[in-house]
Amino acid sequence: MKTARQSLILPMPAEELIPHRLPMRLVDTLLAAQDDAGIVTALVAADGPLTGQDGRLEGVGLVEMLAQAYAALQGYQDRQRGVPIRRGFLVGVRGMRLQGEALAGDRLEIRVRTLAQLDGFALAEGEVWRGAERLAAGSLKLWISPDPAEAA
Repeated sequence: MKTARQSLILPMPAEELIPHRLPMRLVDTLLAAQDDAGIVTALVAADGPLTGQDGRLEGVGLVEMLAQAYAALQGYQDRQRGVPIRRGFLVGVRGMRLQGEALAGDRLEIRVRTLAQLDGFALAEGEVWRGAERLAAGSLKLWISPDPAEAA
């Protein structure tokens, strides 16, 4: 059995931090987490639900990767605090710029950070990169379920 300390060593599989499961889990690994920022990786699957027959990931897939990357960061922070991982919902997207396309087999890096949190809502920003090429950038508004420790 893993100790709490061992279970928080990065990199960490995203599956341990978010509720999404294949085929809807689009991110793979939380590489880094510091303060309110994190870096997550993703491999674009050829048979993924948002990958077309031509191997191109739909633009909404990049937005979903940002949201899942943020969820992974929040899940990690919950585990650091010793509370159950909370669920969240993407409720808004603002200023999203899709600047490139991701293709099946691409290894992507998603960078996210929290801008503000208030009354169960979070404002975050993020970017999706393929190597030195930025594919997407924008802000997300998310609702995060109440902290179980605070709800008691």
